[in-house]
Amino acid sequence: MAKFTLGKSKDDVMGMLPEGDIKITQLGARKVCVVRAGEDVFAFEQQCPHRGAALKDGHINGQGEVICPLHAYRFDLKTGRLASGGSCGDLQVYSCHLSESGLEIVI
Repeated sequence: MAKFTLGKSKDDVMGMLPEGDIKITQLGARKVCVVRAGEDVFAFEQQCPHRGAALKDGHINGQGEVICPLHAYRFDLKTGRLASGGSCGDLQVYSCHLSESGLEIVI
């Protein structure tokens, strides 16, 4: 496991991540999606486990799920569990902690 910190403060992170806007960030050798919903921040793999669609082009619904732009599969942002769709594996999610020192992501 590796820890990465984005921003130098909570305000930095809030400015970098407009609410509901899925962003891609490079963490070591891995690129991940990061999205903010209120004061909650979520990080997850950048490609759908079904057909590899770019999840940065998806969107977040009101139930805390990311929706794949290709086949509309829905994944829980907290657990990565497939919420709806066909035969598809779960989404890899990463631990996030937002504090006054910035955003810590563990991959």
